[in-house]
Amino acid sequence: MRKNSIFARVYLSFILVILYIPIFYLIYFSFSSGKNMNKFGQFTLSHYQDLFQDNRLLAIFLETILLALLSSLIATIVGTFGALAITMVKKKAQKNTLLALNNVLMVSPDVIIGASFLIFFTALGFGLNFGSVLLSHIAFSIPIVVLMVLPRLNEMDFSLIDAARDLGASGYQVFSNVMIPTMLPGIAAGMFMALTYSLDDFAVTFFVTGNGFSTLSVEIYSRARQGIDLEINALSTVMFLFVLVLVIIYYFLTKRRVKKGKRMIGGLIK
Repeated sequence: MRKNSIFARVYLSFILVILYIPIFYLIYFSFSSGKNMNKFGQFTLSHYQDLFQDNRLLAIFLETILLALLSSLIATIVGTFGALAITMVKKKAQKNTLLALNNVLMVSPDVIIGASFLIFFTALGFGLNFGSVLLSHIAFSIPIVVLMVLPRLNEMDFSLIDAARDLGASGYQVFSNVMIPTMLPGIAAGMFMALTYSLDDFAVTFFVTGNGFSTLSVEIYSRARQGIDLEINALSTVMFLFVLVLVIIYYFLTKRRVKKGKRMIGGLIK
């Protein structure tokens, strides 16, 4: 058992190193005074200065954050009610069919999804702009939220709902005071996953974005085709730190919720 534990730790450490080396390599060269990543020059913050003076890139950054927040929020609301609807289905065959349909966007290649949305919007005469990208991001984020919320619903004791109704609770009170607290960890996880998926999506966005709107992933791809610019390294570093802060906040919120739950259980036992 001990040998297996040591092997597991070494293997996990190796995988983490492989995953993080490219990221730290990119961050390392964001402080280089050189023009490329062939050789590190002198330490400098000039690329970060250029980044914060690039009004176009800053505008795209803010639009990308707004897009991710809006799409994740709407997808979380729709996905939560979708998970509730699937849970309420009694027949197993129908439930499995709904789950399969929900998972189609999860298993389909991004290129196929992006091309499908492009054909759909073009057929409807819908312009390729912020709206088309927002609708696409909502669509591929909803299945993620559903998959995050469903396990919490499956673990929920539905007798609590019957008890709340017997005590005179209205439908809204049952939903807000009984079901929402039970689903909250899954809702939070679903929204966080939808947010990160929206931030780093490229393939779908590339198909449905137009000349009037762009996201960071598409903009970085366009600039990278013209040659390596270490300003992109600086931008990637800022984005990495931004996501890292979100992960830390989510971690502490989850940890706080677990501690609160343990205190409540301890109080009930006493």
